[in-house]
Amino acid sequence: VPPMTEAVARQALLRFVASRCCYGSRAAGELAIRQLRQLGTYRYRLETFSESRLSEWAFEPFTKPGAARPPGDAPLGPWDVEVRAPPLFQGQTWRCRVPHSALVRDCHRCHGHGRSRCGVCHGAGRTRCVTCKGSRWRLKQQKRCQLCSGTGRKRCNTCSGRGSKTCATCQGEKKLQHFKQLVITWKNNVFEFVSEHHLNFPGELLSKVSGENIFKDENVVVYPIIDFPEPEISLASQRAIAEHSAVFAMSSRILQQRQTIELIPITEVHYQYSGKPYLYYIYGLENKVYALDYPERCCCGCTIV
Repeated sequence: VPPMTEAVARQALLRFVASRCCYGSRAAGELAIRQLRQLGTYRYRLETFSESRLSEWAFEPFTKPGAARPPGDAPLGPWDVEVRAPPLFQGQTWRCRVPHSALVRDCHRCHGHGRSRCGVCHGAGRTRCVTCKGSRWRLKQQKRCQLCSGTGRKRCNTCSGRGSKTCATCQGEKKLQHFKQLVITWKNNVFEFVSEHHLNFPGELLSKVSGENIFKDENVVVYPIIDFPEPEISLASQRAIAEHSAVFAMSSRILQQRQTIELIPITEVHYQYSGKPYLYYIYGLENKVYALDYPERCCCGCTIV
């Protein structure tokens, strides 16, 4: 990690002030930096790339008579279906048919007729006339309704007077092909731990920045880190690997694991402005700033210049 200089520290603060509507830039330009105290903390991360499978029944209209399962062919199990996994540590969900699982049955909605009763006319093919409301007469003109020819009813527009319409489930094919659908989920499960830094600084901010990678271990299964200079990191590694093994080895397959340690730089900047001492922090490789008591602020929603 490159050492922090006064010029870099001031530039980081100026960028921070420019991003805040109620922070004035004069203090950032005129303050006197008294001390740069370079610190750092470690972030441990374990990534477990897992694959889980489940099968569920689905159906579709049966339109291909030759696609039914031949007698004697048993469907494959969820883990017997060969699929190509996505790039490592990239989550994805994929669905496919289980070979040899297709079964053809009569449509459960129309009972194999291909048509279902119209829900508007309830199978009658005719509905009440909307003009005379079934009275057969136009009351204001005192004459027979011309729209329904004095019958009080007219042909149903939904089913064209047939009393039934094409079954929406089988789309008129009368049969459905049921099959097992395999749902495969690849997921990158992440455990993250940041060691204590004992500073007046919100620890959650560190999860939004990057650090210098000082250790990387990747394999199908990784082993706990031991004897790291910061004991908290070794303990976090042991706990993370134990947790992921207990959770994911039972319900899925672990395809790959990766553990890394990053050194996140933190610089404590002591400065004076108008004769008073102040403090702000610069953290991460992006040189983000946390300034709790910046001297030139207002709460009126405008920018101070």
